[in-house]
Amino acid sequence: MTPPLTSPPSTAPLPTQRSEFRQFLRVLFRSPGAKIGGVILLVLITVALLAPVIAPFDPTAMGAGPILKPPSAAHWFGTDEFGRDLFSRIVYGSRLTLMIGVIAVCISMTAGVLIGMVAGYAGGWLEAVLMRAMDVLFSFTETLIALAAVAVLGPSLTNAMIAVGISSIPFYARVTYGAVLVEKNKEYFKAAQAVGAKPVRLIIRHLFPNILSPIIVIATVGVSVAVLSASALSFLGLGAQPPSPEWGAILAAGRDYFKRAPWITTFPGLAIAITVLGFNLLGDGLREALDPQQRRS
Repeated sequence: MTPPLTSPPSTAPLPTQRSEFRQFLRVLFRSPGAKIGGVILLVLITVALLAPVIAPFDPTAMGAGPILKPPSAAHWFGTDEFGRDLFSRIVYGSRLTLMIGVIAVCISMTAGVLIGMVAGYAGGWLEAVLMRAMDVLFSFTETLIALAAVAVLGPSLTNAMIAVGISSIPFYARVTYGAVLVEKNKEYFKAAQAVGAKPVRLIIRHLFPNILSPIIVIATVGVSVAVLSASALSFLGLGAQPPSPEWGAILAAGRDYFKRAPWITTFPGLAIAITVLGFNLLGDGLREALDPQQRRS
């Protein structure tokens, strides 16, 4: 008896995580904005790590040069009203900028993702309570929430980071909540529920990896928002306090000398603008690279 004819096994290569990662890198490096943003971020990290080597003076040392001296060979960015070297203060300020952005985003992302996942998965009264609370926070601007948090906690750099992190929680919660609702209705998730997967496994193994892409994108852009918000709080005197070399605090100190010494506000302002631009460009590049349609094309 002849065996039944069967089609030969397919020899076409199956998609793997490695090939997906290669496609991700290919699309990411193809984006001019991502390249520019990556270079800016790389320079910022390098400057922050090598600040003691790059900076020629102590950022808080008074009398490093003449008071309100314009940019020169000895002081590349000039000096401030206390004779402190502005270039050294900008260099050391990059450390505070990265710390503010990363810590604030970690606070808002952790709390927001947790709230969004619990609300989206649990449903019922818990979903209603959590998401209505997020809606209430959404009715206020992030700056107003940050100002209220600083008013309660007190003005300091640490409290400014906490305040900025709290102000962005509703945004992460809403994005996560919407992504969880989409994933819950897909066949793979219903199949996992049908075979008796426990809630913790459903959340960790199935939901979280599939909602990670939009979270990564908004977290990257969120760093730039955190930097701007923290700089604004410091400018208003509610964030970093003197003599901390935070860029927003330097701007606040230089506004009284804008006509006599415009470089005090020009250079930290440029540093903030370039940093925000870098993170935004990198976030746009990540969004394109994480888009399946972009990778297929």
